[in-house]
Amino acid sequence: MATVSPERTRRTAPRETRRRQLIDATMKCIARRGMGSTTLGDVASEAGLSQGIVNLHFESKDNLLKETLRALANEYRDKFDKALRNSGPQPTDKILAIMEHDLRPSICNQRKLAIWFAFWGEVKSRPTYRRVCDEWDQYYDDVVAKYCQELIDDAGYEGVDAYLVANTLAAITNGLWLSCLISPQTWDREQARKAWISYLRGVFPRHFG
Repeated sequence: MATVSPERTRRTAPRETRRRQLIDATMKCIARRGMGSTTLGDVASEAGLSQGIVNLHFESKDNLLKETLRALANEYRDKFDKALRNSGPQPTDKILAIMEHDLRPSICNQRKLAIWFAFWGEVKSRPTYRRVCDEWDQYYDDVVAKYCQELIDDAGYEGVDAYLVANTLAAITNGLWLSCLISPQTWDREQARKAWISYLRGVFPRHFG
């Protein structure tokens, strides 16, 4: 029986498998080198492939980076949605599930955060990145605001705006992520949870008090 060499298998992997391999390599390079210092050659070397393969699948560094950001956002959203599905039925359960998701080690770790912040740093000058990030931000705000509105309706909280609460929770999370990235030696996951809960208690005392 004829056998297929490992080298031939590497060259003839399915298109989506190869693209995912290159995107994963790109994430590793960005986490180590930063976005500006990452080249197609770096990505090819990290993936164990030729630069020609990178060009074949993405044509340019810009296309590769755009697809990497989309993959990163889709991965986050899949885990976000799964956390909600696996949580309890009450809006308080959903909000706490979002908190736990955003602070879990698989999301809140230096490597993953370095990649996110690298892209966020480019949003102002790259409309494509802005569209991807804006799309995700809107989805996040809509979901969190929905559960916040259910709490507002349930207890009759006056003067509380669901979208303002959602935006504030997102800002708290981003600040906690930044602290984790730049001060990993002193960052504490439990203290991060307490920051979230402290804000929720202030806004929704009948539910989190």
